Amino acid sequence: MGNDEVVLLNFWFCPFAGKVRIALAEKGIEYESMEQDMVNKSDLLLKMNPVHKKIPVLIHNGEPICESQIIVQYIDEIWPHKSPLLPLHPYQRAIARFWADFIDNKICDLGRKIWKTKGEEKEAAKKEFMESLKLLEGELGDKAYFGGENLGYVDVQLLPFCSWFYAQEKFGDFSIETECPKLIAWTRRCWEKESVSHSLPDQDKIYSFVLDVRKRFGID
Repeated sequence: MGNDEVVLLNFWFCPFAGKVRIALAEKGIEYESMEQDMVNKSDLLLKMNPVHKKIPVLIHNGEPICESQIIVQYIDEIWPHKSPLLPLHPYQRAIARFWADFIDNKICDLGRKIWKTKGEEKEAAKKEFMESLKLLEGELGDKAYFGGENLGYVDVQLLPFCSWFYAQEKFGDFSIETECPKLIAWTRRCWEKESVSHSLPDQDKIYSFVLDVRKRFGID
C-alpha cells in the first residue's frame, strides 16, 4: 500500500483527532493534515462526514472513515504489519475496546466539566474524574504501557486527553500526580516517543486555549 493517499481532517486541540495522529505516526504512515474550521465547516468536511459533520475524518484513497475509535481500528487493520495496536487475542481486544469506550465517555466529559463549570457541579466532576483516573491506573498496573511492552490501542485512546491535565489541574486546583503517580509516570514515558510528542499540542498551548474560552463565556 505504498501509493496510498491519506488525508486527515482534524483540528489541533481536538483530542479525538489526536488519537488518529498518534496511530498514523506509530504506523509511520505519511498523510496530509487539513485543519478544519469547526464554526464555518468546509464543503469537504460536510461531504466526507454528512451524518455527524465533525472531525476527525480519515480519507483513505478517497474513501472517508469517521469516528476516532473506528478510525484507529481501521488504521490498525489496514497496516497490520506496522506496530500493531490492538491485541491479537479476541478477549484482550474486547478489553482494550472497553477501556477506550470508558475513556471517551468518562475522561472526556468529566475533564471538560472541571474547567467549564462552577460550584457543586465542578466539585462532583473533580471527584468522579479522579476516581476514573484511578481505575485506569489500576488497569495500567506495573506495565510500561496499557498495551504491555509497546504502545497500544488504549494508550493511543487516552494520551490526547492527558494534554489537558495541566489545564484541568490549574482550574480544578488539584494534583493528578499526587493521586495517580503511576499514571503520570506513564504519560512522561509516552511523551518520550516522537509519535506522541509530535502528534499532540503542548499543555501550555491547551491551557491558553482553555483560558481564552473561559473568558469568552464568562466562566471566570
